[in-house]
Amino acid sequence: MSGFSIDRRSLLGTGLGASLAAGLGTGASAANPAPLAPGRTKADFAGAMKAFRGVVGAEWVFGDEEAVVPWSKTYIPDPAHQYKPVGAVCPQSVEEVQEIVRIANTYKQPLWTVSTGKNMGYGMTAPATPGQVVLDLKRMNRILEVDADLGTCLLEPGVTYQQLKDYLEEHKIPLWIDVPTVGPIASPVGNTLDRGVGYTPYGEHFMFQCGMEVCLPDGRLMRTGMGSIKGSTAWQAFKWGYGPYLDGLFTQSNFGIVTKMGLWLMPKPPVYKPFMVRHANMEDVPKIIEAMRPLRVSNLVANCNLMMSASYQLAMFKRRNEIVPDGAPLDEASLKKAASANGLGMWNTYFALYGTEQTVAGVEPIIRATLTASGGEVLTAAEMEGNPWFHHHQTLMQGGLNLDEVGLLRWRGAGGGLAWFAPVAAARGVEAERQTALAKEIVEKHGFDYTAAYAIGWRDLHHILALLFDKADPAQEQKADACYRELVTRFGAQGWASYRTGVNSMDLVAQQYGEVNRDFNRTLKRAIDPNGILSPGKSGIHP
Repeated sequence: MSGFSIDRRSLLGTGLGASLAAGLGTGASAANPAPLAPGRTKADFAGAMKAFRGVVGAEWVFGDEEAVVPWSKTYIPDPAHQYKPVGAVCPQSVEEVQEIVRIANTYKQPLWTVSTGKNMGYGMTAPATPGQVVLDLKRMNRILEVDADLGTCLLEPGVTYQQLKDYLEEHKIPLWIDVPTVGPIASPVGNTLDRGVGYTPYGEHFMFQCGMEVCLPDGRLMRTGMGSIKGSTAWQAFKWGYGPYLDGLFTQSNFGIVTKMGLWLMPKPPVYKPFMVRHANMEDVPKIIEAMRPLRVSNLVANCNLMMSASYQLAMFKRRNEIVPDGAPLDEASLKKAASANGLGMWNTYFALYGTEQTVAGVEPIIRATLTASGGEVLTAAEMEGNPWFHHHQTLMQGGLNLDEVGLLRWRGAGGGLAWFAPVAAARGVEAERQTALAKEIVEKHGFDYTAAYAIGWRDLHHILALLFDKADPAQEQKADACYRELVTRFGAQGWASYRTGVNSMDLVAQQYGEVNRDFNRTLKRAIDPNGILSPGKSGIHP
């Protein structure tokens, strides 16, 4: 057990959530109430909320417009203010989740499930369709088990990365976590279910997941893999079990509510050595990818490394008007000058070596030679001492935690607008070159900056574009919405669809994957959730 607890105030937008929201657009107001779900009456909604209170207590059910505002905060483009819940309910146990699901079926009240709801560039806790009650699982925050020998853990969805790291340190367990952006406040369960990625060799989070407990849409509990066998000791040790592999069905879907999840944790290596490779020109993109791909495929570089543009890096700690005047384009000369003044190149690629003194010493010369031949300058912690950008990645690549990338919200002003666009391509230099050119064309056409990074996986590229805008400016928010939709459709036409998206574009991204895919998902949804109560619209899957 972790000994960690969360109080009611922290669910109402206090702490970091409130500081981020201060002065930012919330997407909700008492003058603009959220509509009920299609076909639902006020009596249906009132009946469901009354029944929810009977399960979790009145203090953990929120149904009036003012009380629901903390669950309505978004940083994504939402010019029509359509992504707003009608209520929220916060259970503390699996049994309470089961009862809430049964009530939702009775009243046909849809539930939008979140773990901690801190996916800032994807919609936070806001639902994809109208009339949903947020099923907020933050109170289910127990670390149920950590096996130091096997390197496994079993968590509830409300556990945060910070809580898990603190537990490991408190109990002197030599295991590392792998974290995403804003890790301290995010949930390992939630991030894994959205197939997020991190920075260590365990960075492909779903690959290192093992075993789930799921509340099905009818309220029954199912354990996947070896967990369904009475007395099994391999639930967190063997992923597959017997028969069809089910865990993947509950990622990026609305087929069930994950109430427990097993994860594999990385043994702390004897040696950890981080690097940055600095390239001087925007045109260096294909050279970097072609140099790094064979190192990743061969696993000489074992971690998912981030290739960051100068603009993305600067936006973490600087404001745009520190580089160019308000209203001026972010020209390459000004960007290069600012990058150089801060010890950065136009592209900055971060990776690390993990192992023993002998293995790291043996591999490093090979990697240095390859990356130097690409025109890059290979730098270590000693050479980058005191550089905040290097420190940021140095921390993340060893499972450390920080909130540095929250700074992106301030790039264009106090309005705090952010939407991540994340198309996937094969790890080829020519594809990255084409993606960079197309993204720059689209964002600059709409008046925005190309603030982007590439996550170089084993054989894939995640092109992570941060669309930064001032959400307090309605005209700019409208442009950001149009820009994002053009990014989705034009990249999709080239065969580059997003691997993950926010509530503002779930249907649009699902369309890029074709009707056969969507029809299959609808067939599953109708079969297991005939009342359509679990997160309708999630990943473009509707009842």
